[in-house]
Amino acid sequence: MKKIRKAVIPVAGLGTRFLPATKAIPKEMLTIVDRPTIQYIVEEVVASGIEEVILITSEGKSAIENHFDYNYELDTILKEKKKDALRKELAQTSSLIDVVSVRQKEPLGLGHAIWMARKVVGEEPFLVLLGDDLVRSQTPCCRQMIDLYEQVNESIVAIQHVPMDQTYQYGIVEGEKTHLDRTYKVERMVEKPAPGTSNSDMAIIGRYLLMPEVFAALGKTNPGHGGEIQLTDALQSLTAQRGMYAYEFEGKRYDAGDKLGYLKAIIDIAMDHPTLGEPLRDHITSVCTCDKHG
Repeated sequence: MKKIRKAVIPVAGLGTRFLPATKAIPKEMLTIVDRPTIQYIVEEVVASGIEEVILITSEGKSAIENHFDYNYELDTILKEKKKDALRKELAQTSSLIDVVSVRQKEPLGLGHAIWMARKVVGEEPFLVLLGDDLVRSQTPCCRQMIDLYEQVNESIVAIQHVPMDQTYQYGIVEGEKTHLDRTYKVERMVEKPAPGTSNSDMAIIGRYLLMPEVFAALGKTNPGHGGEIQLTDALQSLTAQRGMYAYEFEGKRYDAGDKLGYLKAIIDIAMDHPTLGEPLRDHITSVCTCDKHG
C-alpha cells in the first residue's frame, strides 16, 4: 500500500460570489480572523502528515504562492523593529510545507484542474482539498480519510448529510453502509441531481482521497455542463473500475465560498481565539440583547 504524500489544492477559480472583494484579491486570500482561508486548508494538510502541496493556479493568483514564501525585506523590517513573535509566526508559515504550483491555462472545470496535477502526482494516491471548504475537527478531516484508506486501500470521498431539498446543490453519493464506522460503499454518484431523481442525502464536500487511476478517467471524460470536465463523472467511472468509499467525516464544515458560510466561519473561529474570543462573545451578547429588547 502506497503512502499518501501529496495533496492537490485547486485555487484557479475567479471567486465571482465575492465580487467586488475578489476583483484584485484571490478569494483564497480573504481573511478569517488573522489568517487567509488558504492557510487553514494547508494547515489541515500539514497536520495530516502530507509532505507536498500542489496548487493548481491561474493568472492573478501569485499572492497565494507569495504567502507561503519567505519575504526577506519584510523579515528584515520586523527584525529591526524587534517584532520577534511576528517574525516567528511568519517563518512558520513560510516553512509549513513544500509547495509546487501548476498553471491551469483555461477554466475547464474542477476535473480538468485535478488532471493538470498528473505529472507532479505521478502513480500514487493523493488528496484533493477544495479551498472553499473549511473543516474544524479534533482529528483533521484529511487524517480521518487517510486512516480509512489504510483499511480499504481505495478512493474515498468525504460526505455530510444535507436536507433533501438542498441535494440539488451538491454532488450526491448513493450507496450502502459498511461494517466500518461512518463508511459507505459507493454505488452511484450524480452531480447536482434534479429534485426527485435521487433518494440519497449524502452530499460530497471538498475532500477527496483518490487513486492515480483517476487521471486516466479524467482524460477520457467528455466536457459536461458549461463545457467543463466534471470530477464527479470521472469518479463514477473510477467507482465502476475498482470501487470507492464515502466517509461521513467527524467535524464541522463551513462553505467559505458562500458569504453566509464565510461569516459563520469567522464568528466560530474568532470565538475560540485566545484574546478575541471573550470580548467578541460579550459583543454578540450585547447585540442580541439590544435586538431582543428593541
